Amino acid sequence: MKKLINDPADVVSEALQGMAAAHPDRLRVDLENRIVYRKDAPRPGKVGLISGGGSGHEPMHGGFVGLGMLDAACAGEVFTSPVPDQMMAATKAVDAGAGVLHIVKNYTGDVMNFEMAAELAAADAGTEVLSVVTNDDVAVQDSLYTAGRRGVGVTVLLEKIVGAAAEEGRPLQEVADLARRVNDNGRSMGMALTSCTVPAAGKPTFELAENEMEVGIGIHGEPGRQRLPLAPAREIAAMLVDPVVSDLPYQQGDSVIAFVNGMGGTPLLELYLMYHEVAQLLDRAGITVARSLVGNYITSLEMAGCSVTLLKADDELVRLWDAPVNTPGLRWGA
Repeated sequence: MKKLINDPADVVSEALQGMAAAHPDRLRVDLENRIVYRKDAPRPGKVGLISGGGSGHEPMHGGFVGLGMLDAACAGEVFTSPVPDQMMAATKAVDAGAGVLHIVKNYTGDVMNFEMAAELAAADAGTEVLSVVTNDDVAVQDSLYTAGRRGVGVTVLLEKIVGAAAEEGRPLQEVADLARRVNDNGRSMGMALTSCTVPAAGKPTFELAENEMEVGIGIHGEPGRQRLPLAPAREIAAMLVDPVVSDLPYQQGDSVIAFVNGMGGTPLLELYLMYHEVAQLLDRAGITVARSLVGNYITSLEMAGCSVTLLKADDELVRLWDAPVNTPGLRWGA
């Protein structure tokens, strides 16, 4: 195992210390509870937005805390859900009287712990909490970590769009309804060229031969739809785009936000090459790309591979996507 770490047991806490040192203008970090806060949270009259999950997916979620996105993010151990006490502390801390929205990826531990935290916060402080669960992965119905589809790339787009709506001062129910609309209109699928190594484990999560790839992979290294011989990028793009397009389904004339995400170990050179292949497939299908995002945003440690997310977009969603954002992981217009 070759990693830039000191002790595997300290990876998450030391990374959070690094975030605090790197972004004191935008963030404050509760190192004891492992919570990343927007520096000016809570903001009076604004719905608080919280997400979180296991570490190892950076910049998701702590890197998306700030103006135009999240108010707080809870960090668990690598690939392990945060605990309800973390989520309750974050919920109470960002509640400015307008309520709090929990954005939860569909992994069993995350869903269970966020539900418990919402109940605790309501009982302890009377905080009004609504939750939205993302489940956009079309690859498999159930997996090692989930009942139902996994929450993956659409979570990034949702946090940006809903974050912009919360900045406008929209009420909690309206913000939650928007979040559900984004989730319902987004689909994703990913693939891996390599496995990844959890620091505490010290060995790869799974094995892939040099001439193999896994299609339909999850962000924790969960098995996908099938293991296949390595193929050219144009063929891989079709393996990801075709199931996504047919699942919603997307239709000729639709407009989308297209997101090609790296799994952590794939260079931008290859991600842009993949985006070119994706864009050509969408063009041939008569689907218009209104906005695009390319890069490593929801990762799986050092895994090589990528995912494709499409979000059917109308004028409102595009306007909210374009709204200013200022976080460590995503920034424009601010």
